[in-house]
Amino acid sequence: MPHISIKHFPAELTQQERKDLSDVISSSIQSALQCSEDVISISMEEVAPESWTADVYQPEIAAKRQYLIKQPNY
Repeated sequence: MPHISIKHFPAELTQQERKDLSDVISSSIQSALQCSEDVISISMEEVAPESWTADVYQPEIAAKRQYLIKQPNY
């Protein structure tokens, strides 16, 4: 606990950029949830733009609006 799942359009990220992103997210989660870094897991999954609505928007955004802490503006 906790697990953060990032789904995004395809993007070219270097290993260093992925590490930097992970570090920033981990630091914020540690601070907010008062947990240690070693219990945090983070995944990144590329989703093709043509699959976004069916694979991400409908099941994870529209169907779970009550859990969103930030709403998309699209």
